[in-house]
Amino acid sequence: MSLPRRALVTAAALAAALTLAACGSSSDVAADLAPAKGSTAPNGTTVNLTPQQNRVTTPKVEAIAALVPEEIRKRGKLTVVDSLGTTPPLDFYANDDRTIIGVEPDLASLIGNVLGLEIEFNPVSWENIFVGLDSGKYDVGLSNITVTEARKEKYDFATYRLDILGFEAKKGSGWKVTGPKDIAGRTVAVSSGTNQEKLLVAWNEENVRNGLKPAELKYFQSSSDYYLALSSGRIDIYVGPNPVTAFHAVQTGETEVIGTYSGAGAAVLGKIGATTKKDNGLVKALNGAINEVIGNGTYGQVLKRWGLDAEAVQTSEINPVGLPKT
Repeated sequence: MSLPRRALVTAAALAAALTLAACGSSSDVAADLAPAKGSTAPNGTTVNLTPQQNRVTTPKVEAIAALVPEEIRKRGKLTVVDSLGTTPPLDFYANDDRTIIGVEPDLASLIGNVLGLEIEFNPVSWENIFVGLDSGKYDVGLSNITVTEARKEKYDFATYRLDILGFEAKKGSGWKVTGPKDIAGRTVAVSSGTNQEKLLVAWNEENVRNGLKPAELKYFQSSSDYYLALSSGRIDIYVGPNPVTAFHAVQTGETEVIGTYSGAGAAVLGKIGATTKKDNGLVKALNGAINEVIGNGTYGQVLKRWGLDAEAVQTSEINPVGLPKT
């Protein structure tokens, strides 16, 4: 699920950044925000927003650590690149404005444990994730990156979560989204350059072929802007990563997820993968580490603490079938 860069959010500001007044319409974001109703994940778990994360840990596994390329083993550090933004529970700042928290950092830490490597987090803009991977500046990207056939030409993937999109509307809207016809004639917000945008474009083409009106796609600069537009009625629905939409809906109580869909479309089960430069020798170690934590249960503990139990994979795969090019 491709996430472009968003304005940075801290846990201290999470209440304001995630919660919108039901009738807000001002261009002043602060004027349209209401107090959050709590820091609870969709599965009911209370979310820890402090820098003292007490992350789940796991022992080093020598046989898997031996798969790490020699250069990285000698360095003793795995450089992880991510796109930081208003995307709880994926990746955001704790209430000290510095500590990176979320499900992606937790999983990165587990991988580091298994491989016996220190984890260095590098938050950058979305496009610079791939620039940094291409140049070798960063070893691996863990930023909710969808496996696609186009990306597989340049990168290797070790999957670690299902890619599920969420369709978020005002609570009580009275409609559901299960396929293209359900968005016909609607105003839909989506982030540019993402696979969810690609899906919506394909749905519009199908609707036009079937004599239905296409949806009007709207683009904004930040997730706060998307949610202001939703609260004021300027859009009917926002389409984004399901972890983000579900978390936001639970926090505010003003919206609901009215449908989910595979991030790779109807024909392929979408998957998120740890992403590394193709043929650099790291993907087998990443795959082995992820399968180790799946097997020993620590992976499940991490997903549960962020409310993402439903998006767990049974095993990590290397370069599975991804979102088609067309």
